[in-house]
Amino acid sequence: MYNNIFKNSKDVFIDSVDAKEYVQLDRVASIYASLKKSVRKPLKMILLYGKPGTGKSMFLAKLYDDMSKTQQIYLYSTPILDDSEFFKTLAKDIYDVKYPGELNFTQFMKIVELNSSDVSEEKKNVPIILLDEAQLYSKEQMEKIRLLSDTRKLKFVITLHKTEKEDIIAKEHFQTRIWESIELINASLSELKIYIQKKLMKANLFDTANMFHNKNIALIYKITEGNYRETNKLLYTLFDIYHWYAKNDPSKISLSRISNKIIEMAALQTGQLHD
Repeated sequence: MYNNIFKNSKDVFIDSVDAKEYVQLDRVASIYASLKKSVRKPLKMILLYGKPGTGKSMFLAKLYDDMSKTQQIYLYSTPILDDSEFFKTLAKDIYDVKYPGELNFTQFMKIVELNSSDVSEEKKNVPIILLDEAQLYSKEQMEKIRLLSDTRKLKFVITLHKTEKEDIIAKEHFQTRIWESIELINASLSELKIYIQKKLMKANLFDTANMFHNKNIALIYKITEGNYRETNKLLYTLFDIYHWYAKNDPSKISLSRISNKIIEMAALQTGQLHD
């Protein structure tokens, strides 16, 4: 029985971006509500930023999932780094225009003008474009995205990693043009406990959710600093170890509480702790 439970628990922490895996925490829910409210306002651009693993991609996936039935919205999880391919993809997806050959910025702007009505943004659904990992776009592409947003015929929500380099990019291109900028941060200690237990309970894995005690959470927090991606990586490996013991040497594990020694074993295996 516990063999399968540990395997299923491991699968819960596969690091993937799926709106169905979104975990509702009070502070995260409040930030997400602010994002949804901002997207519905007549803004040119919204910036979502934070360190890797703070949930930016999940926010975009959740936003797309929530709004796609009622709003013209497009999610690009992987940056399209070739200019022509970027504009051709937008032309096809948004306006159903299949452009033969190369498509440059000026030509795409003409497509936008021809296919956009003159109704003010406040009275219509302006297409929303969600761009993840925007720090991978070149400086020139970012400037073109900014110019597109200035037309108010397209609205962009972009994510950037919060590093010194990306802070400079944001300041150079968007400081005076972004109406809204939203920062995501790591979970607090108490939020991390809720995150772990909710992830497991959503999958009906109540037994393993109840195995986590405060000392376990404190150690996990110390190792991961509350970073969601790092936590997923650690717990995936943790339950992989438990799964192995359940199959091969079940007498070595407790089924009532998580062992801090096994948490440390998992962290050593992932490289999050060192000998």
